[in-house]
Amino acid sequence: MRFVIDHLAKRFGGKEVLKDISFGFESGKIYGLLGRNGAGKTTLFNCLNRDIRMDAGAFFLETEQGRRDVRPEDIGYVLSAPTVPEFLTAREFLKFFIDINEKTIPDLRPLDEYFELVSIEPEDRDKLLKDYSHGMKNKMQMLVNLIAKPPVLLLDEPLTSLDVVVAEEMKQLLRGQKEGRIILFSTHIMDLALDLCDEIVLLNHGILEEIDKANLDSQEFKQRIIAALREEDDHE
Repeated sequence: MRFVIDHLAKRFGGKEVLKDISFGFESGKIYGLLGRNGAGKTTLFNCLNRDIRMDAGAFFLETEQGRRDVRPEDIGYVLSAPTVPEFLTAREFLKFFIDINEKTIPDLRPLDEYFELVSIEPEDRDKLLKDYSHGMKNKMQMLVNLIAKPPVLLLDEPLTSLDVVVAEEMKQLLRGQKEGRIILFSTHIMDLALDLCDEIVLLNHGILEEIDKANLDSQEFKQRIIAALREEDDHE
């Protein structure tokens, strides 16, 4: 399976944020979408999730059965600031999500097995989500997307504000979930992208550019990325 973006463009007023985005993403990989703050990473994700309208272009899935349009259930989106119903307990929220999506959830499991998947302890499962930490809310947001198993998962800087332990748990979880899916992980932290992702894609001047990771440990490789990001900053 491939997720293909074809000449996607988006502007806000006189500012062209996404100029001509064309790229093909392969199943079974985590792609690091690397770019400075304000480079347009969230704008790209919002276009792909249809939260905002594109000015031009298209995106679609290529499967063994041929090319097809992307349906709403094909895209999962994890925001950097987790949004959960804080008036519900974690168990109530998870049960509600499963009840309304039961017919489309593959390999349905008991609730407690799902909590164990993201290391939420038994004593925390019946707490109100308003009492959860940022990291635990992030886990819940990630969990519903892992349960639904959309073929394309968009992660908008989900680890940036997490503590070291939770961030490492989330990275291990993502590595175990990439088979059969396409994961786009946006970040402005180069070392995080190099550690987690199979491929690096640079959003620079509104265009996507794939960066060869063959020499990812070399200083020359890192300096090339830094130089590109600095060049973008100089043009803002």
